[in-house]
Amino acid sequence: MRIWDIPPKKLCRNHLLGEHRELHAMWAVITEGKKGYSLHPETVRWKGKLKALYSRHEELVSEMTRRGYSHQSPLDKRKATGNSKQDTFVDSPSRQIQILKKKGCDCKI
Repeated sequence: MRIWDIPPKKLCRNHLLGEHRELHAMWAVITEGKKGYSLHPETVRWKGKLKALYSRHEELVSEMTRRGYSHQSPLDKRKATGNSKQDTFVDSPSRQIQILKKKGCDCKI
């Protein structure tokens, strides 16, 4: 489970769509009290920062739309509470770039 801290326009198709899918799973874990991945470090860093997670979702959706995907899974904005900025990282953004480079995908990093 990962939410990247890299601009969505730099993500390849697989990482863009994969992050979108995982973001929805994380949103459900946090907002609905689901157990799966509730203690995962990536989930923990977003607790209390649903405004920031909602914003990340909107960035992903914007990029998905720009690439021609049809988005059909909006988040409930009323649940977007807490901090609007994410400043806690499992891996720093520079480390995330290194991780993506090693994957050999089409990310533009």
